[in-house]
Amino acid sequence: MRKAAVYYKEFLAGILTETDDGEYTFEYDKKYVMEHPKESISLTMPVRSNTYTEKRLFSFFEGLIPEGWLLDIASKNWKINPSDRMGLLLACCQNCIGAVSVQPIPNENE
Repeated sequence: MRKAAVYYKEFLAGILTETDDGEYTFEYDKKYVMEHPKESISLTMPVRSNTYTEKRLFSFFEGLIPEGWLLDIASKNWKINPSDRMGLLLACCQNCIGAVSVQPIPNENE
């Protein structure tokens, strides 16, 4: 299982998780829901208390991953398979252009 802390500006917005079954969840942080109810990370993922669940990486997060020649460079430099979307997100999106950043959460086994 891999996890990431998702920040909107300087605030922890929520936690993105890739389960061992290959599903993805995103849950807004409870404090963020209370303090920033109108500041969603994406129009397709409005702030709510319920967890978002998908069988594929959410489209919003897919959009943060580099494409084309930049994806090739990232994939080769970090030795990440281009089909490992969560791996690419964790490696490439810690300092994105825009208000959202994705910070890896170390696995307890590491």
